[in-house]
Amino acid sequence: MEPRSASDTRPPVDDWRRRLSRLFRTVTPTQWAIDVTAVVVFAAVSFVTMASLGEVSLAFASVTVALMTGALLLSRASPPLALAVAWIGALWQVGTTQPPMLTNVAIFAVLFATAAYGSRLVFWLGFASAFVGALIIAIYLTVAPLWGVPGSPLTAQTAFAALSGFIAALFALLLSWTLGALFRAVFRARDDRRAQREAEERAAAEEERGRIARDMHDVVAHSLAVVIAQADGARYAAAVDPAAATDALTTISQTARSALADVRLLLTQLRHRQGDGPQPTLADLEQLYGQVRAAGVDLRVDVDPAPPGTPPAAVQLAVYRILQEALTNALRHGDGGPVEVSLAWLPDRVVLGVRNVVRVEARATEPGGHGVIGMRERAQLTGGRLDAGREGDAWIVRGEIPIGPGRIDG
Repeated sequence: MEPRSASDTRPPVDDWRRRLSRLFRTVTPTQWAIDVTAVVVFAAVSFVTMASLGEVSLAFASVTVALMTGALLLSRASPPLALAVAWIGALWQVGTTQPPMLTNVAIFAVLFATAAYGSRLVFWLGFASAFVGALIIAIYLTVAPLWGVPGSPLTAQTAFAALSGFIAALFALLLSWTLGALFRAVFRARDDRRAQREAEERAAAEEERGRIARDMHDVVAHSLAVVIAQADGARYAAAVDPAAATDALTTISQTARSALADVRLLLTQLRHRQGDGPQPTLADLEQLYGQVRAAGVDLRVDVDPAPPGTPPAAVQLAVYRILQEALTNALRHGDGGPVEVSLAWLPDRVVLGVRNVVRVEARATEPGGHGVIGMRERAQLTGGRLDAGREGDAWIVRGEIPIGPGRIDG
C-alpha cells in the first residue's frame, strides 16, 4: 500500500463518513417518527397476512417482509440503499417462488422516493427498475408457471397474458415513479424561488450598502474639504484679523457637527434597514452653497429656468450629491478662482454643470477619483448621464437627469 501523501491529512474515518453522507439525506426527527410509525404498522399487517399464503414457507416469507419493510424505512433517508434492498427482496421472493404479497406495496414507495429524493443516477435507475421489474413480474406470473408443467407450450393466449401483465405492471410502477418526479419538480421549483428571493435580497442589500458608501464618501469628503479650507484661512488670518479666524473656527465647528450627524445617520441606516431616513433636497442647496462660500470660494450659481414644480425625491438627492461632490473637488483642486454652477430645470430633465480652474500643481493628475465614479453612478441610477473631465485649465462637470417618464439614452 502506498503511503498517504502529506497533503492528504484526512483520517480514514472521515473518508468513510464522507462516503456514507452521499448515501443518506438529511431527515428531520418528525419525518423519522412518521416513517418508523408507518413501517411498524405496515410490517405488522404484512406479517399477519402471511397466514394466507398456503404452503409457502413462513421463514422465506418473513425474509421477504423484512427486506421490503427495510426498503420502505430507508426510502426517504437513502433512496439508493432502499432501491438496492427492494431489489434484493424481489429477487429473493422470485427465487423462492413466493406469490405476490401485501408487502410488495413497498416497491411503489421506493420508486416514488428514487424519483423524488434520489440523485440524478438514482433517478434514472428507478426509471429503469420500473421496466425491468414489470418484465420480471409478467414473466414470473404468466410464463414461469408453465416451465414446471410438462407438455405446456407457450401459446398465443399465454403471450397475450404476459404482454397484458407487463403493461399493467409497468403502468403501476411508472405511475409511482412519475408521481415522485412531479413531487421533485414542485420542490425544486420552490427551492429555485427561494434562491431567487435570497439573491434579490442580497442584491438589494448590496445596492443599499453601495448607496450608503456613496453618501458617506460625499459627506466626509465635502466636510473635510470645507474644514481644511477654513483651517488654512484661519491660520493665515489669525495674525492680522482675529475676528476672521474666529468666524473660520465657527464654520469649522458647524461643518464638523453637521458631518458627524450625517455620518451617525448613515451608520444607523447601515445597522437598521427600516427606512432610508431623511435625505438632502433642493432646499438644502443654499446651505451647501453657504458652506462653500464660507471656505473663501467665489461661488457663482445660475439657475435658469427654475424648477417647474417639485421634482422627484430621487432627482433632488442626485442633484444635491452631484453638486456636493463637484464643489468638493473644486475646493480641493481649484486655483482659488471663481466656481461656476449652472442648473437648467427643463420640463423633462435637469441639466447641471460645474466649472472651475484647476491649480497648476494639480494639473498633472486627474481630480475626482472615486468621487467622479460616484457622481456617474448617481446620475445613472436615475436614468441620466454625467461627464467629467479637463478642458484646458478648467475642470468641467456636465450632467443630465430626467425628471419625467422618459429616459436619456446613453
